[in-house]
Amino acid sequence: MTAFLNRIARKTALALTIAASVSVLSSNAGFAFSSEAQQMCTGDAMRLCGHEIPNVQRITACMHRQRANVSAGCRAVMDRDNNPRRRAAASE
Repeated sequence: MTAFLNRIARKTALALTIAASVSVLSSNAGFAFSSEAQQMCTGDAMRLCGHEIPNVQRITACMHRQRANVSAGCRAVMDRDNNPRRRAAASE
């Protein structure tokens, strides 16, 4: 029973860490991560940067380094959220 609970706790911690990394990737001051960013990038974060879990800063850096290898959907979210014009429009 304890082993089962430990696995559940680890999976929950992993999911929260990935959600946090997606939050950092898809946010800037004042933005919270979107469900679209979480949906599009979680698989890529696990596949490409799972070895950096649970360090959110390292996951973020890894995702930026691996940008050429992320899925088209995740790349589109990253591009959109890093576009200065969109950030300015969203903050108004």
